[in-house]
Amino acid sequence: MKDAGENITQIDQSRKLSDAIRDVKNAFADRDDVVVDMREAHRMRLDLLAAELAPVFADVPADMDNFDFAVSSGLQPRLWIDAVSHVAMGRDRRTYRFLKDTRIGRVVLAESTDMKPVAGQVTRYVAERVVERQRMLEGGVEQAIAGLKRAAVAEAEPPLQAAPRSKGWSAFLSGLGLIVAGALVGLVVSVVLFWDRIVAMGWGFKP
Repeated sequence: MKDAGENITQIDQSRKLSDAIRDVKNAFADRDDVVVDMREAHRMRLDLLAAELAPVFADVPADMDNFDFAVSSGLQPRLWIDAVSHVAMGRDRRTYRFLKDTRIGRVVLAESTDMKPVAGQVTRYVAERVVERQRMLEGGVEQAIAGLKRAAVAEAEPPLQAAPRSKGWSAFLSGLGLIVAGALVGLVVSVVLFWDRIVAMGWGFKP
C-alpha cells in the first residue's frame, strides 16, 4: 500500500529507445563529419606543399630510392620525405611542422604557418641527403683507385726476394775472397819464415 504523501513520478512512455539510438547516431555522425573535415583540410594543405616541392622531388637522382615523397592517409595525414622525416599539420590546422625521428626522439626541423619557409627547409634537407650520398660514393671510388695504384706499384717493383739473394751471394763471395787472401798471406809468411830451410833443402837435392 502506498503512502498518501508519497509523490510518484510517471515515466514518459512516449520516449523510446529507438529515438535515443537515433540521437546517438546523429551525434556520432556530427563528430565524424568534424574529423573528416579536419583530415581533409590537413590533406589539402599537405597536397599544396607537395605541389610546391614537386620540382625539387623531380630533380632527385633516379637511383636514390630512400625518399618517399607521398601524402599518407589516416587520421593525421603526413607528407613523407623519407623513412624518418615528414611534414604534418598542427592542431590549429594551419601550422606546417617538419619533423624528424632521431635516436634521442622526434625533433622539429621547421615550423610555420607559412608554407614557403617549411618548403625551403625540406629542400635543404633533401639536398643534404643527396650530397651525403655523393660524397659516400666518391669516397668509395677514391679508395678503389688508391687500391689499384698500390697494386700497380707492387707489380712494377722487383720481387722482394731478389735483394736477399743478391746479398747472400755477395756475402758468400766476400767470405771466399777473405779465405783465399788469408791463405795467400799465410803462404807468403811461411815462405819468408822458412826461406833458409827451403833454400838448404833445395841445395841438398841438387844432382
